[in-house]
Amino acid sequence: MMNDVGKNATSEGYFILLGFSKWPQLEIGLFVVILIFYLMTLIGNLFIILLSCLDTHLHTPMYFFLSNLSVLDLCYTTSSIPQLLFNLQGPDKTISYAGCMIQLYFVLALGSTECVLLVVMSYDRYAAVCKPLHYAVLMHPRFCHLLALSSWVSGFAASALHSSFTFWVPLCGHHQVDNFCEVPALLQLSCIDTHVNELTLMVMSSVFVVVPLLLILTSYGAIARAVLRMQSSTGLQKVFGTCGAHLMVVSLFFIPVMCIYLQPPTENSQDKGKFIALFYTVVTPSLNPLIYTLRNKDVRGAVRRLIGYKSVT
Repeated sequence: MMNDVGKNATSEGYFILLGFSKWPQLEIGLFVVILIFYLMTLIGNLFIILLSCLDTHLHTPMYFFLSNLSVLDLCYTTSSIPQLLFNLQGPDKTISYAGCMIQLYFVLALGSTECVLLVVMSYDRYAAVCKPLHYAVLMHPRFCHLLALSSWVSGFAASALHSSFTFWVPLCGHHQVDNFCEVPALLQLSCIDTHVNELTLMVMSSVFVVVPLLLILTSYGAIARAVLRMQSSTGLQKVFGTCGAHLMVVSLFFIPVMCIYLQPPTENSQDKGKFIALFYTVVTPSLNPLIYTLRNKDVRGAVRRLIGYKSVT
């Protein structure tokens, strides 16, 4: 029966996203949990964006980049979660071929952009801690805008290149995608040798995952050395507060991504990959606002000022 549906899918130009259909008893629960996390992502990231725009005390490079990260997370989750929720809430598990390719492009573009942006954010923390006297010059507003723009352009350009390689791969058989519309899952549907595509994926993953991670670790190595030389306990607490939050975000993003994109796709890794992809697509973007704001005095002060301003007006 499924093979017949698959043949129709091929002729009609759509994919069947199997997703979590192996565990139908989990689908209702997953729908509720994913919806809650998606709403948390929307509310939390919109809160950071609005607060950073409205409060002049937050018009700093750190919060400018954090606002960019929030915009990224909003776009990233919205590019995939609504389709996932649609597939979980009923028997229809399909997505059009064009829809799958568009989703693939934006997931790759926004994920690559986030990798680069996290490097930029680590450089900002490096400049703030290690070069405090030159910070205003190093992180001039015009330069900050250029860094943010470079992150977005590089991510979308790399995705255009890699998506085009995936787009031209001929797909055979049933068009049943065992995971989401991601490159490793789609390559498994190919009827030709995909070693070149897999090599391209590994190279791209190295450029946008391994290299950024090494640069981030280098920045924080320099920050750690500077922190060890500090005498002020207040300064230490502030550094650990901001840098610790960023390191946690880096870990939650890079570790799952490496598990998906830096290993060759195998039958045994498919089910595990579904839940790993679910984590960095659904959970991580919802946690970022909490990580950056829970113990952040700047944000708490901005909220008090905003509430006080509204009460006066």
